[in-house]
Amino acid sequence: MELKTYIVEDNATIRENLVGTLEELACISPLGWAETENEARDWLASNKSAWDLTIVDLFLKQGSGMGVLEACRHRSAAQRVVVLSNYATNDIRKRCLQLGADAVFDKSNEIDALVDYCTLQSLAPHPGV
Repeated sequence: MELKTYIVEDNATIRENLVGTLEELACISPLGWAETENEARDWLASNKSAWDLTIVDLFLKQGSGMGVLEACRHRSAAQRVVVLSNYATNDIRKRCLQLGADAVFDKSNEIDALVDYCTLQSLAPHPGV
């Protein structure tokens, strides 16, 4: 199953490379993207059941990925939210998980782990499918 994926990342180069990598190596179908917390919150509120996976950077042009995590707290049990950040320290990981992230990955050295995560999620049975 392709994961309908929404990306919250303000760096266009990183976003394009991420989407290309995940389309090639994992089973994702990009739905769109946001560069700010407000854009992400608005899209997520308007598309509550349209997505399977949201990938969130912590530092955005406006607001923070932490606010996006809070906006995803009441998602369905089948929807996943992961953080992809250059600042995936132990404290940041802990805080993201407390805010409801399903996983946290470091941009600099955990892209393979993100690909593996996406692949596993695409193979997992999803309610209603």
